[in-house]
Amino acid sequence: MGTEDNTFPQGAEEPHRRHHAVEAPEPQPFLKSLQYSVKETLFPDDPFRQFKNQTTSRQVVLGLKYFLPILEWAPRYNFKLFKSDLIAGITIASLAIPQGISYAKLANLPPILGLYSSFVPPLVYAVLGSSKDLAVGTVAVGSLLTGAMLSKEVDAEKDPKLYLHLAFTATFFAGVLEASLGIFRLGFIVDFLSHATIVGFMGGAATVVSLQQLKGIFGLKHFTEATDVISVMRSVFSQTHQVCLFSALDLGFNFLPFNSCIVY
Repeated sequence: MGTEDNTFPQGAEEPHRRHHAVEAPEPQPFLKSLQYSVKETLFPDDPFRQFKNQTTSRQVVLGLKYFLPILEWAPRYNFKLFKSDLIAGITIASLAIPQGISYAKLANLPPILGLYSSFVPPLVYAVLGSSKDLAVGTVAVGSLLTGAMLSKEVDAEKDPKLYLHLAFTATFFAGVLEASLGIFRLGFIVDFLSHATIVGFMGGAATVVSLQQLKGIFGLKHFTEATDVISVMRSVFSQTHQVCLFSALDLGFNFLPFNSCIVY
């Protein structure tokens, strides 16, 4: 096959060399640009889109479903979902009961409060929450920080009533702060936390929680209220005469096969 020369009229450009001029967008007023930036930051999912071009009654229904997601999924709930939820609830309860008691112990609070904090938040979240995969409840770090903060002001053994009142007050204000973050949609703040920061926080929290368990493992009577590594290790090594080595070894050897089964 022969080749054919592609010729173009004089003054014309080849198709692949043509350039299309793109006009620059007109500059927007400052207030309009600020409004757009705030909207993209606080409402990236445009939650009010579904309310547009709707009747007043329909907007009321959509508003109730937006703030009470249970109205959205409850009509579609069936026995199959209930059976799955029942199995999941029994499984999680077997973990949440001892976990709640231990978290209450970390905060120097009565164990019954740990049980309350294990089942009350999920009940509330079932009505107000929108994610079926989110775990709601107490965490070890929060319990530990609460205990460390309140112990600086009041001794839980000398004045348990005042200590309990302070714990309720601290919990109330923490709830107000978290509710405010949700109402004002300030979850985007998490985007400014780097992965290294989150991993470091999780690693440090795990270390602090593990060190606080040495009191119960070794059976120590007097233990430091500080949470740093140096203070905890000093408290442990200064009471070596009280360490119950047999119970510590027994606990370690019993949990080693259990942890191995979970990992593998």
